[in-house]
Amino acid sequence: MPEQTAFRKAKSDLLYAHERNTSLAAPFVDVLPIGGAALSVLVGASAQATICSSDPTAARLDELQFDLGEGPCWDAASTRRPVLHPRLRATGTTVWPLFTRAVHDDPIGGRVEAIFAFPLYVGSLDIGAVDLYSSSTRPLESRQVDFATELASLASWQVLRRLLADQGIDDAATDPERDGAHNRREVHQATGMVLAQLGISAEDAALLLRAHAFASGRTVAEIANDIVERRLDFAADGDRL
Repeated sequence: MPEQTAFRKAKSDLLYAHERNTSLAAPFVDVLPIGGAALSVLVGASAQATICSSDPTAARLDELQFDLGEGPCWDAASTRRPVLHPRLRATGTTVWPLFTRAVHDDPIGGRVEAIFAFPLYVGSLDIGAVDLYSSSTRPLESRQVDFATELASLASWQVLRRLLADQGIDDAATDPERDGAHNRREVHQATGMVLAQLGISAEDAALLLRAHAFASGRTVAEIANDIVERRLDFAADGDRL
């Protein structure tokens, strides 16, 4: 399949991954010269988790990073920039000494020569990262970095949907109806403000409110009040990448 055709298919697969309950990792593997991929949530100590992985090696790489608190997924998430290490064994020791040593000592180590990570975020809401590994030391070409960056942007929304669904958080669970008309009006107003800030649909704006409430351990009504009172702007820092 031609590269651009494969890329278009990967984007389409990600756009409908939540509705179809399909893999979020497979589109990355299908279009990039990698061995596997894993998507992780890093919104807090209680919510660090691998949402989806293409194979046991990718899942294990995420697990090692969670356990050690260092590695490419943490760097990508904290900087909102791609982390590209095509020669992990040659250069990784000084960057992530504990993680690199753990990869070398683990049974998976023989399969991992290169590792790449891309941030997952929407507007000002940081979500996590997608980790990619390869059994060769070939770097990603610039267009492949662009492909991965765009796929990560699409995947960010799907991770939010899957995370909230896995936690049993839906419209009914976070509906401010029980808290009175004032909160309902404020949530609707906040939804409209987020829609305008990011140029997204009302459905996606409402999703962001629920996701931000989950990530911060607060209610949707509280998040809405912060937005309306302009203490919180979802567009802030949205162009850091």
